[in-house]
Amino acid sequence: MSRSRPALLALGALLACALALLLLPAALRRPPPALHRVPPANSTVRRGTAAGTDLAVAYREATGLRAPGPGRLDVLLLHGQAFSSATWEALGTLALLAGEGHRAVAIDLPGYGDSPPTGTVATQQGRVAFLERILEELGLRRPVLLSPSMSGRFALPFLLLHGDRLAGFVPIAPVGTRDYAVGQYRRVQTPTLILYGDRDTHLGQQALQSLRHLPRHRVAVLPGAGHACYLDKPGDFHRALLGFLGQLQ
Repeated sequence: MSRSRPALLALGALLACALALLLLPAALRRPPPALHRVPPANSTVRRGTAAGTDLAVAYREATGLRAPGPGRLDVLLLHGQAFSSATWEALGTLALLAGEGHRAVAIDLPGYGDSPPTGTVATQQGRVAFLERILEELGLRRPVLLSPSMSGRFALPFLLLHGDRLAGFVPIAPVGTRDYAVGQYRRVQTPTLILYGDRDTHLGQQALQSLRHLPRHRVAVLPGAGHACYLDKPGDFHRALLGFLGQLQ
């Protein structure tokens, strides 16, 4: 009997542990959520340089195994100050859009990524002309323009002057929204998805106060996300973006 006592004690300890696990709340027993990963799409991302512009503009484009689907919109992605076109490749956005049949192109703005700086974009007129040339050189037909943060300096004046050349606009807490009057926003008829994170209480809220005057806008707030909401909540960001693109087609 004395020899079996250690074994009985060990068995009792195991049963106690099992019982304790069963009594834990379900939320504590649940395994931690996996990090978001975009499922691999049938596409690759190639790098290139836009020729024919006043400067070399680097870009990345997702190319699928099939041509972009009929009625699928082109998408041009800009970037914030701390980022580049590589952000949209790493996040899986380019591959995801290509997998949905869109032509998706992300550029490095002058002075960022692999694009050299230039003085031609120092003025508002120069930045508008820059985007005009990009659309022409890359052959983008009325794309949806996605513009986070710093890139608002390029996207907003283009939207206000040439909104008819865009099928849609996706501002993500862009800078420069206070530079324009309410009347200027109200004249724009481009469908717009205003995106920002609920933790971006400065620039996100500030941009909303101006962009809400766009007549054809809708708002998507990503819970638990900060200024770069697409990095904090990529799944929610991609769902909102694809939903907006689907409604435009």
